[in-house]
Amino acid sequence: MRFESFSFAPEILRAISECGYEKMTPIQQQAIPAVRRGLDVLASAQTGTGKTAAFALPILQKMVDNPSDTQRSNTRALILTPTRELASQIADNVNDYAKYLDINVATIFGGVKMETQAIKLKRGVDIIIATPGRLLEHLTACNLSLSNVDFLVLDEADRMLDMGFSAEIQKLLQAVNSKRQNMMFSATFSAPVKRLASEMMVKPTIITADKQNTTADTVSQVVYPVEQRRKRELLSELIGKKNWKQVLVFTATRDAADKLEKELNLDGIPTAVVHGEKTQGTRRRSLREFKEGKMRVLVATEVAARGLDIQGLEYVVNYDLPFLAEDYVHRIGRTGRAGKSGVAISFVSREEERTLHDIEKLIGQKLRRVTIPGYEVGSRDVLIKHLQTRRSFAKKQQRSDNVGAQVVGEKNMQGRRVKVKNASPAKIKKIK
Repeated sequence: MRFESFSFAPEILRAISECGYEKMTPIQQQAIPAVRRGLDVLASAQTGTGKTAAFALPILQKMVDNPSDTQRSNTRALILTPTRELASQIADNVNDYAKYLDINVATIFGGVKMETQAIKLKRGVDIIIATPGRLLEHLTACNLSLSNVDFLVLDEADRMLDMGFSAEIQKLLQAVNSKRQNMMFSATFSAPVKRLASEMMVKPTIITADKQNTTADTVSQVVYPVEQRRKRELLSELIGKKNWKQVLVFTATRDAADKLEKELNLDGIPTAVVHGEKTQGTRRRSLREFKEGKMRVLVATEVAARGLDIQGLEYVVNYDLPFLAEDYVHRIGRTGRAGKSGVAISFVSREEERTLHDIEKLIGQKLRRVTIPGYEVGSRDVLIKHLQTRRSFAKKQQRSDNVGAQVVGEKNMQGRRVKVKNASPAKIKKIK
């Protein structure tokens, strides 16, 4: 199905064409007509499925159909997102779609001065894309009103709740116009997501574009078994020998990200890093240089898993597997987007085999393993058998110690005999 089928305004169709969009994705085919009809929508959609266009395009069309002057300190559409990166990404998309319309867009998130944002909000904005915490700060400071909001979108709703934004969202919902149209997009329909949907929506149309926790067919997934201490060495070798030009690498911690960035640069591989401790300006500069090809590698922590949109990204590397199996799906969703192919590589140490098992169970498939000569790791089965043997021996030794302790006594200073608990064989011998 093509976008022309839904009779968008010529200005919107022109912008869509310049974005290179042709056929609609499944989520767009289902969500756009529902939003155009004014229905509340609860949609399950993975990253890279085109969900931003699924809610932004019909909202823009409805604003064209029912024009209204921009009012001071007010907005017509509010889009809430969990991270700065995702807010910036959505804002870029919306600006592209609205480039031929008289509609202005503001992006509101932390890490930048409130004063500049406050000036823009007080002038009035047609569409606001914001993170909950910073928007609530502006609301508390009376820099805007949400009483005229016609459209409310919660994007990555499950992620916002996971990140602890539940209280902020509840406060914002109390301030938003009660007659609004609601849209919620989430990778999963968890219990908290369903509870929030029941509180804010009226008989929502439920859309499930894909089976939950599935990975795109356009992403080739492979596992490289490797010792933890040799991961950086293997990464450098793969980038060099295979001539990878653009690689997004995920680490478990900020310290690991900083260390890896330093070591890769020392290896002669231009590398930048993004994580929560970096300033917003630094993060945006790193992302821009990576997109422009000035950096071959961008190292990121989980904060960027759902917020980065890098067109044509070919490689995603899980340097460390994520703590939650669900985050694996979001990480590798950075590649293989918009029908293009991509490769997701996971470095797995023996200690991470359990996590890998959880991931394979979640996505319903066994991932292909590739062993690189020189980087082999010991068999996990052998390791487990060795650990079980050690534990069995330790338990037998403990039982022997306990039996010995029960038959040993010693005289205290008053001449009475008392039991000695948990005595070791060495202590038993000494007592005798």
